[in-house]
Amino acid sequence: MDIDAVVGDVGSFDPELLQLPELSPFALKASPQIAEDLYAQWLSLPQTGRLVKSLIDDATAGIPINALGNSSSANAAGSNSLPSMFQAGSTPPLSPRSSSGSPRFSKLKTSPSSLRSPLKVFYFQNGRPPPKELQEHCLSRINDLFGGHMDGLQLHEFKLVSKELCKLPTFFSSAIFKKIDTSCSGIVTRDAFVRYWVDGNMLTMDTATQIFKILKQSDSNYLTQVDFKPILLELVATHPGLEFLHGTPEFQERYAETVIYRIFYYINRSGNGRLTLRELKRGNLIAAMQHADEEEDINKVLRYFSYEHFYVIYCKFWELDTDHDFLIDKENLIRYGNHALTYRIVDRVFSQIPRKFTSKVEGKMGYEDFVYFMLSEEDKSCEPSLEYWFKCIDLDGNGVLTPNELQFFYEEQLHRMECMAQEPVLFEDILCQIVDMIAPEREGYLTLADLKGCKLSGNVFNILFNLNKFIAFESRDPFLIRQEREDPTLTEWDRFAHREYIRLSMEEDGENASNGSVEVWDESLEAPF
Repeated sequence: MDIDAVVGDVGSFDPELLQLPELSPFALKASPQIAEDLYAQWLSLPQTGRLVKSLIDDATAGIPINALGNSSSANAAGSNSLPSMFQAGSTPPLSPRSSSGSPRFSKLKTSPSSLRSPLKVFYFQNGRPPPKELQEHCLSRINDLFGGHMDGLQLHEFKLVSKELCKLPTFFSSAIFKKIDTSCSGIVTRDAFVRYWVDGNMLTMDTATQIFKILKQSDSNYLTQVDFKPILLELVATHPGLEFLHGTPEFQERYAETVIYRIFYYINRSGNGRLTLRELKRGNLIAAMQHADEEEDINKVLRYFSYEHFYVIYCKFWELDTDHDFLIDKENLIRYGNHALTYRIVDRVFSQIPRKFTSKVEGKMGYEDFVYFMLSEEDKSCEPSLEYWFKCIDLDGNGVLTPNELQFFYEEQLHRMECMAQEPVLFEDILCQIVDMIAPEREGYLTLADLKGCKLSGNVFNILFNLNKFIAFESRDPFLIRQEREDPTLTEWDRFAHREYIRLSMEEDGENASNGSVEVWDESLEAPF
């Protein structure tokens, strides 16, 4: 649950919970980052969590909540008011002053000379230091791991520190090592590690914040794709499930790039290539990283890291890229899925309406652009995909899909059905089917919120521009229905990638058999896996 702002009475606020400096509102305005840090610390207080839960329980029970954000039952008891260090609105937060009420209203009533707070609290830029017991336990473990290494640890000796002390995946060891060894000496001493991990308060941060601080550049407050490259290359070099790639460095790079593209596709929801700490915390990447570190079979890590998923994506791209210049044009893409897509939707993709291409060649789609397209095409149940195709269908960009826009794309589908001697379905019937399926909040158009609120919304886009999937949906393919029931935790992408990998493997085995040897391979004709 995200808490954007909670305002309450400070009567029961214990200043010892936060260690902050005596700051004037003018200092906070001059340094908004401090305000963000204070807010993050306030949210982490156990009292805050308990009281917010209490408010939610009251709200669920129908107990009125007043303007200050306190429940009426809490006010009556006088002992359940929510601690607040923030004003209502966009004004930077002030330190709590008294138990008489909200600082916001105190400010309005008092003169500038009376604004000085009687509370003296302290602010630590890197967060509150760890409790003494936790710090002592950590130092004891540090002494154990660094014992016998008076000169420090080298990189190949650092994995145990990453796993046992930092509680992070082992493929983070190089990133942590280089973060500490700023002079590139090749050695991390005990004292240097203590300064970074203990004195820098990394010990008390949650895992997402630790990873964020380790990966990001010192002058940035976000992560870019480049920031993930070191840990992915270390994963490829050390994971037992990727050992077979050691002889093909080019495909080590391609695998790492594909994983990064998938991460940003699902987690960087703003789509600006700058992954924030909030986005990192909201996603499932941390759990996937831990899974990848513990699981020897990388293909069982379906989120982001599966090699089979990479294989399917890359082989699809290779099939379409007939001249192997690592670029795809409209005529290449129209062959995708056995000519499943309409020309109109391909035109919209190449108009770069759903996403600007990273390719610098006009009229050409690069590999990263194809990864985004393919993930969107093969799993229309996920939100990034719904947003991608919504932008394609929204011809005037006004945020709603009208019957005229739906008909514009369906016309080509209808024509293709007639050419294939399929029984055509009139648009009027299709429109009724879509409305019944989505149940939009307002009559006459569909919004993105309408589509996100329906589990079947991906079928709307298949109806409009993917004939093969439209026909499969109309025929209610029993094989696909049985697959979904057998393992409902799998996504559409998981099921598609599994089917395609089996197909591609069988084709490769057949080609090898026809050549008489599995060792025969013409690298100029197909991807060398």
